Amino acid sequence: MGFLDVLLGRSKPVEPDLDRLFALPTAAVTLEAAAGFTPTGLGSVCFRAVEGGAFARLQRDIRELLDADEGPEVELSTDAYGYTWLLARHDPGDLSGLVTDLHAVNATLESNGFGPHLLCSLIGFRGPGDGDDRRLALVYLYKRGTFFPFAPLPGRTEARDNALELQVRGAVGADLPIEPDLSRWFPVWGAPGL
Repeated sequence: MGFLDVLLGRSKPVEPDLDRLFALPTAAVTLEAAAGFTPTGLGSVCFRAVEGGAFARLQRDIRELLDADEGPEVELSTDAYGYTWLLARHDPGDLSGLVTDLHAVNATLESNGFGPHLLCSLIGFRGPGDGDDRRLALVYLYKRGTFFPFAPLPGRTEARDNALELQVRGAVGADLPIEPDLSRWFPVWGAPGL
């Protein structure tokens, strides 16, 4: 960053660091001890699909990579905003394997020049309580290199449990780089893996 950038108030964009995803298993242990949330075995990567044969081949290659040799189940879907979600399923006890697969997807897209199209990755968690309704996601913002918790309220449409999100931030803040700007904690309603 140069002198003129400082004078004009411009800042250098944060570089994504995909290796931060590997801190998720440690954060999951902390999260379970602090709030009783356990991994669901579901995780997803969200990206903006690009028209063209090269991107279609890359998507097919990623899917084949993850589906190979009794690997996780992989599903592709598109949300109402036009983003593509790749959902990977693992045994809930294999969070490290799930994180490795999500890292591989992100790294493959990035190394093939599609990094600017990556939005986020998330890992789903299930909370204590009655039923199976209490959900939480730890969301990794690719362009910021940070995480934030997202907790929809059970049984309510598009309502968040802000208190739980702040509690999770406090619990895993030592394990994960948490996004300091709360306005960037965008909702991921209906995201695959949540």
